[in-house]
Amino acid sequence: MKRIRLTIAYDGTNYCGWQIQPNAITIEEVLNKALRRLTKEEITVIGASRTDSGVHARANIAVFDTESTIPPDRFAVALNQKLPEDIVITMSEEVDSGWHPRYQDQIIKTYEYRIVNSPVLDPMKRLYSYQVTYQLDVEQMRRAAAFIVGKHDFASFCNVRTNAKTTVRTVTDLSIVQSEDEIILHISGDGFLYNMVRIIVGTLLRVGRGFYTPEDVKEIVEAKNRMAAGVTVPPQGLMLVEIKYTSEFQDEEM
Repeated sequence: MKRIRLTIAYDGTNYCGWQIQPNAITIEEVLNKALRRLTKEEITVIGASRTDSGVHARANIAVFDTESTIPPDRFAVALNQKLPEDIVITMSEEVDSGWHPRYQDQIIKTYEYRIVNSPVLDPMKRLYSYQVTYQLDVEQMRRAAAFIVGKHDFASFCNVRTNAKTTVRTVTDLSIVQSEDEIILHISGDGFLYNMVRIIVGTLLRVGRGFYTPEDVKEIVEAKNRMAAGVTVPPQGLMLVEIKYTSEFQDEEM
């Protein structure tokens, strides 16, 4: 038996998120079916990040156990022949039998959220960005973002339906880049609560519009109350862009 790690890119438009659900098509379900057809084994993948319905990924991670004789690095090619065009395995490799994509000593996940700040939306961007028609003060949004960075109780930025054991998380970086009418928020941290990134973006948009001051965001964090924060923005602007693990940090330091 060997454990295979997959790096997966997908367009989440046509899926109800990562995690298997009754009466809905999900990324996890499609991967399981493709692996079972390929290996003739009853395989179930374990994913690193359970992205929500409509959210995209450039590099989600999953593992599975198999007795197949297919070389580890060839699973990507073999699986891609059985997957739909909007799900692609970009890498496959063997890892230790106990390696788990969610339980490592150090994990940093990075998401980006794309906003088109224009009265007219480019139809080519409609599935991968959120259109905001009103003018935004990006510099004020950057000032507010500084209050998000750090270790906090993010209960104000979490959907009330979460079943997380704790709402404490560490955001290691939050930057906002503007290029013409496109605004991209990059956020990294050790983990994110249900809808957390989308609520943070919704709150920063309120700052950009002038409804909140940057200092209000500090008070929102301290309130630990979902009612204090902004709305949950739509999913299509959100993408999981990277997951880094302990060994990868060590490689960078060498």
